[in-house]
Amino acid sequence: MEERRRIGAYGILRDDRGRVLLARGSAACPYPGVWQLPGGGLAHAEHPAAAVVREFAEETGLTVEVDGIRAAVADVAVFREAGVALHTDRLVFDVVTRGGALRPEPAGGSDGLGWFTPDEAGLLPLMPFTAELLGLPVTPLSADLPRALPPAQAGPPPTDSRQRFAAYGLVTDPADRVLLTMIADGYPGAGKWHLPGGGTDHGEQPAAGLLRELVEEAGQLGRVVELLAVDNLHNPAALGPEGRPLDWHGVRVIYRVRVDAPTEAVVTELAGGSTARAAWFAPEQVGALPMTDVAALATGRRSR
Repeated sequence: MEERRRIGAYGILRDDRGRVLLARGSAACPYPGVWQLPGGGLAHAEHPAAAVVREFAEETGLTVEVDGIRAAVADVAVFREAGVALHTDRLVFDVVTRGGALRPEPAGGSDGLGWFTPDEAGLLPLMPFTAELLGLPVTPLSADLPRALPPAQAGPPPTDSRQRFAAYGLVTDPADRVLLTMIADGYPGAGKWHLPGGGTDHGEQPAAGLLRELVEEAGQLGRVVELLAVDNLHNPAALGPEGRPLDWHGVRVIYRVRVDAPTEAVVTELAGGSTARAAWFAPEQVGALPMTDVAALATGRRSR
C-alpha cells in the first residue's frame, strides 16, 4: 500500500442562531453524500488561511474572513482500488462571513449546503473529523461507501516539489524558561536556535508528533496546552537531496507546551542528526539568540 499525504484547510462558520454551515459531498468529491465542514486541499505554496477563504468562495459562494485557528487533526483513508493510504492533515479555522450569496458547487466539491444545530448534524452522515470538531460521536465511514482519490492525489507528486506538514512547540517550564533546539551543521538554518518539533509521521496526530519530537530532541515529557498559530513557508529554490533544486512548501502548526518536571535537555540519537543540542533559556536570554523565523515568531522576538 502506497502512503501519500495531503494538507487541507476547513472553516467553522456559524449563523446568528448558532447553527454551523455544512457542505454535502458531490459526485465529483471523494465521499459523495457525506457532510463536512466546507474546505479542501491546499494548492502548492498556498497559505492555509488563504486556502480556506478560497474554498469557501468556491464551495459556498460566501466571502469569509479567518477569525482564528481552531484545531489541527489528522486521519488516514484507504483507497484500496488505487492501492493508496492517504494521510490528511486538516487545519480547522473559525471564520466569519463578509459577503456573497449562499449556493452549492455541484460540479466541484458540494452539491448541497445547510445550517444545522448539533442535534441536527448528528443525524447526518458526517466525515469523522467534522463530527469530532462539532463534539459529536465519531462514526467510521462505511467500507461500502463509494470513494475516489482527490483529483490532486490521482497520481504521484511531482519530483521537483514537496509539501511537508510539521508541528512545533513554544515549550516552557514552571520557571517560565523556554526550551530551544539548535539546528545541526548541514541542515538549513544551521547554528540557529529553533523550536522543538518537526515533521509528523504518516498516521500520526500533530500534537502527538510534537510530543514525540520533544522526547527525541530534548529528552523532555510535555503536555500540549493550546494551539497558537499556523505558519507557512514557501521556498521555490530550496536544495533537496543530493543537491537537487526543490520547490519546498512547509506548513507548520505551533502549540504552547508545558514541561511540568523539566530535566537537563539532552538530544537523543532518535533525533536523526538534525538537532545539534538543546537547552533551557531564561526569558531575558532569548532575545539575544540567533533564531529561526518560526522561533522568533513564537517567542515574539525578531530573527537574527
